[in-house]
Amino acid sequence: MQILGLVAVGLVIGALARLLQPGRQRMSILATMLLGVVGAIIGGLIADWLDVGSITELNFWGFVFALLSAVLLVGVAEAVSGGGNRAVR
Repeated sequence: MQILGLVAVGLVIGALARLLQPGRQRMSILATMLLGVVGAIIGGLIADWLDVGSITELNFWGFVFALLSAVLLVGVAEAVSGGGNRAVR
């Protein structure tokens, strides 16, 4: 059950991160979910490290850090993949 919750949170955070990222991202729903899950884990760890939340619970600061992490991960993923802005000749 916890895995399903993590997938749902990953989808929401990944989708919000893509909405906050400027421009158009060419990512699959699976990539969005995976980046959202990784962002949620990183955000939970940061909140736990700063002692304002826990990795095992969803709270305001954990959500904020997760969203920021996911936005950065989406940006890095787009930069690594070329961003889809390649010139076609």
